[in-house]
Amino acid sequence: MPQPDDMQEKKTCLVVQGFGEKTDLTDGRKLNLDASYQVIKEAVEEAGLKCLRADEIVHSGTIDVPMYEQILHADLVIADLSTYNVNAAYELGVRYGLRPYATIIVAEEKFKNPFDFSHIVIRRYKHLGEDIGVSEARRFKEELKEAIQEIVTSQKTDSPIYTFLSNLHPPVEEAGSEKLPQASATGLPEPSEQSLKALFDAVNEAKKNRDFALAKTLLQVLYEKRSHDEYVVEQLVLATYKSKQPDQKTALEEARSILKTLNPESSNDPEVLGLWGAVHKHLWEITSETSNLDESIGAYERGYWLKVGVQEKGHYLNQVNYSGINLALLLNVRSALKEKAGEYAEAIADFIQARRILRELLRICHQALEDGPASDSDRYWILATMWEAAAGLEDEVEAAQWELEARKVCSQSWMESTQLRLEKWKELLVNSPLKHLQT
Repeated sequence: MPQPDDMQEKKTCLVVQGFGEKTDLTDGRKLNLDASYQVIKEAVEEAGLKCLRADEIVHSGTIDVPMYEQILHADLVIADLSTYNVNAAYELGVRYGLRPYATIIVAEEKFKNPFDFSHIVIRRYKHLGEDIGVSEARRFKEELKEAIQEIVTSQKTDSPIYTFLSNLHPPVEEAGSEKLPQASATGLPEPSEQSLKALFDAVNEAKKNRDFALAKTLLQVLYEKRSHDEYVVEQLVLATYKSKQPDQKTALEEARSILKTLNPESSNDPEVLGLWGAVHKHLWEITSETSNLDESIGAYERGYWLKVGVQEKGHYLNQVNYSGINLALLLNVRSALKEKAGEYAEAIADFIQARRILRELLRICHQALEDGPASDSDRYWILATMWEAAAGLEDEVEAAQWELEARKVCSQSWMESTQLRLEKWKELLVNSPLKHLQT
């Protein structure tokens, strides 16, 4: 007996995509793919399908089996290739090999087609980095919804494999096979099952409460499931060194060991370099070993220049300020050490390089203010960077101006980190090489 429409099981859509913040290694931009997923999910659900992403799959053990099952059985797969996500491209290829139709590719507008994709339709959307603008989200959602309805209904071949190998036949699905894993009657995963999304939600809550020990424990579970995911590794590194458990030095050394799996010595990922710089900066503060100071300076320097090269109008890149201001400060630290050791030429070289970086940061921040920051936090960090840069250049009038503006949008936790660095600047500049040259 046929079921009424509202009783029939909904068709399913699997979204193949990274989650959280991902760095596009072709240009250093960081995109929040959760913001992309929100728009995609709304389009899918408004088109009448059930939407699922890999981190929402409820499962026990390894994710690989249920993931491949979803790639095979889903009525529709949407693959978001933004940030040149290798996993997404691989899973797209698996889908093309398994199913001749009902696959859609999307990507943010700056994604550059590899030549093998030149004959395939890619639906574009504009990403602002942290979010997608309201009007763009509305436009893309409507475009995607129309495409979903047409593609699911028509079932026209869109796989290049089945297009060019016309005699190929897809695998036969087993009758009665489940397309989606089911949750418990309470709507929550069974105790033996965990969804990545539920774990990430718990991690974010722990970080919000500054309970980094709990965040670390949760991320270790995530790491066991997705050790290949750079975002998971980065978050585990951050939580590990901020947990300070069992003590700060041990936590930093453990974080350094985890981060080594991402090859920070040769990486071009500014996020990885920023973490590598932070870990070694804190190790330097504990151990006073100059090798840690040099390693931190090297990481921040590479991350800074990678980001400076992709500054764009209307797109504030927080990593530039983070890497740049830490680089300038640590160059002053090393300058003071070199001067104390009698290496005056090296001391002056580091000091002058730091001043040039501070001037460049002021220029970048002026432009960012003109373009309009995306959020209050962005605005604060722009103004705080200008305040700190002006103080580092010993321009008291300009420093006071930017301090006044920064305090209008400040958060106590944001202000604390700024104040700590300003105290360090003040201490370093008392006996700077410039003072000695003037005498």
